[in-house]
Amino acid sequence: MATEENLERAAEREHRPSPIDVHVGSRVRLRRTLLGMSQEKLGEALGLTFQQVQKYERGVNRIGASRLYDLSRVLDVPISFFFDDMPMGGGSVSFAQRNHGVAEPGQDPFGAPANAAAAAGIPPDLLQQRETLELVRAYNRIQDPAIRKRVFDLIKAMTPPD
Repeated sequence: MATEENLERAAEREHRPSPIDVHVGSRVRLRRTLLGMSQEKLGEALGLTFQQVQKYERGVNRIGASRLYDLSRVLDVPISFFFDDMPMGGGSVSFAQRNHGVAEPGQDPFGAPANAAAAAGIPPDLLQQRETLELVRAYNRIQDPAIRKRVFDLIKAMTPPD
């Protein structure tokens, strides 16, 4: 009886997506959405169906190394993007923080503070919210730099001082 229960629990765990696969998939979805790209368009660029892209984004299907490379090219991000802000032991840390590399401690490889968003009081799930994605996408579609700057200044003027 105990052996049957153990087998059932093991089978259940096998069917649950890994938290890492879920995170990588959510980063694929984030970038795709920021670019205003449909699952169908991403699938076409990769030679996949939109259903396969859907499975990757939910973490149901694991993304292999060569597919991750293809995704980074199509979505125009470094491979490390998919691992940024991955929760590690309760908090979220950037890929650069976990792997140090040549960056100074507490900085990402480009010299910015590693927890700049957290230090600025930005909630960690802000970039996952549809409203934020739509705002960024709309802002990026403004082609005239002068108008984009005026919109930016307007938004800054409407926010309370720090």
